[in-house]
Amino acid sequence: MTLSLTLLQLAGYVALLLWGIHMVQTGVQRAFGARLRGFLGSALRNRFKAFLAGIGVTAILQSSTATGLMVTGFAAGGLVDLVPALAVMLGANVGTTLIVQALSFNISDVAPALILVGVLMFRRATAGTRDFGRVFIGLGLVLMALGQFVSLVTPYEDVPSLQLFLGAVANQPLVDVILAAGLTWAAHSSVAVVLIIMSFAGNHAVPPDAAFALVLGANLGSAINPVLEGTSGNDPAGRRVPLGNLINRGLGTLVGLAALPWLGTWLIAIEPDAARAVADFHTAFNLILAAVFFPFLGTYAGLLRRLLPARVDPADPGQAIYMTAAAREAPAIAIGAAAREAMRLADVLETMLQGLRDAFARADRRQITETKRLDDVLDRLNTAIKAYLTGLDPDGLTDADHARVTEILAFATHLEQAGDIVEKSLLGIAGKCLRRGLAFSKEGEAELTQIIGRLIINVQAAASLFMTGDERAARLLAAEKEAFRDLEAQATAAHFARLRAGRIDTAETSSLHLDALRDLKRVNAHLVAAAAYPVLENTGELLASRLRPAD
Repeated sequence: MTLSLTLLQLAGYVALLLWGIHMVQTGVQRAFGARLRGFLGSALRNRFKAFLAGIGVTAILQSSTATGLMVTGFAAGGLVDLVPALAVMLGANVGTTLIVQALSFNISDVAPALILVGVLMFRRATAGTRDFGRVFIGLGLVLMALGQFVSLVTPYEDVPSLQLFLGAVANQPLVDVILAAGLTWAAHSSVAVVLIIMSFAGNHAVPPDAAFALVLGANLGSAINPVLEGTSGNDPAGRRVPLGNLINRGLGTLVGLAALPWLGTWLIAIEPDAARAVADFHTAFNLILAAVFFPFLGTYAGLLRRLLPARVDPADPGQAIYMTAAAREAPAIAIGAAAREAMRLADVLETMLQGLRDAFARADRRQITETKRLDDVLDRLNTAIKAYLTGLDPDGLTDADHARVTEILAFATHLEQAGDIVEKSLLGIAGKCLRRGLAFSKEGEAELTQIIGRLIINVQAAASLFMTGDERAARLLAAEKEAFRDLEAQATAAHFARLRAGRIDTAETSSLHLDALRDLKRVNAHLVAAAAYPVLENTGELLASRLRPAD
């Protein structure tokens, strides 16, 4: 077999290993993603529960990055203190070692059975059964890839060029750390890299000290991705958790490198099996690191707060805050982040309506201009939400995820369209009145102010309903559509009555006043369609048509 063909097969087995781990992660996230997030959020009360929760959640997800994204979101949103957030990351680092421990035993013979069971489960119609089938298939692929990897590498152990390369690497622990850190960063999986290191060590392709140095690099590399990809925005406080995790990993790696000459010899004396020794070293490193940092998390958190103070200047309101690139790997987290961004649309629209009310009350060119600019914020946020959600892997979404994505997109689109009405039509009316020196009658202005105030309340109700999905609240908001039709009819009738009475100020602003009433009703229709209709449609309470059935 030629060397080039061997390298191609080797790369294929590594890719199969990465894909198997990915299938395990996505299967678990689809089955338990939302519940794991809720469990983790409720456990973040103190550092002890947070540490145990980090171990448990990461052992199930097999991704410390996914756990870190959840915790970073909680910490950035002010929902959890920095100390328990750091404790979760210590637990997450320990949790990733559990699957390595399980796979360090020679259980590759069960791979076909796991794949068979997984395929049978995956062919079932039930979503939960399919998700668990994906997990079994992924585990089978991991074991099969490891077995093939070992059988492929074994014949080349005595190749002089390979021995020369591995001999050079074995004498340079720092190079080992950098090499493994780079591979882990590129693969986005410390589990996969550590499993490969175990295979090399188990076949005596690398000496124990070099294998241990490579493990240190894999642990360091797994902390790099969250720092580079796990945060967005310009607030340094949002980087405290991932950067704190990287710093303690870096310090641990330096101490581990210094202790390797005697630590490796001692560990091999206890565990002669090189592959098992690598797994034990991986676990021991994270346990010791957690034990050392755990008592000083309060002090460490204080140092991070001074190193990364919260930004006091206002951020760009049109910039997405919660949606990150790394969150795409965990659909439940990505969808939740998009929902939080959609809530910001409601806040911006509410501010626009308040500015509109002030613009009708007093002719202020600056007020109109500043309020119009908020429509650009709505447009940019809506565009960011659409691009983020449509960029998610559809195969990684459950039916419930697809439904929630549709709800978020509809909510964002309707609020953006409502903002267009405020910016182009209603604020345009206010601008015309200012340019022409016109003013609404006191009665007309009071009508518009009352309707805008009711719209502001409906925006708040729509935002609340978007998060809760409560059927009673949906019915109340849907009823506002009929109420606004009545308000428009009453205001129009009163307006024509003032016209018949010969009010000159009413005649001058007649068309503008009627246009404003119509546009306010259109804004309310978008609010109802954004939040109330999806809930009522899901519960079967929404009729297809308001027309009376034909005989």
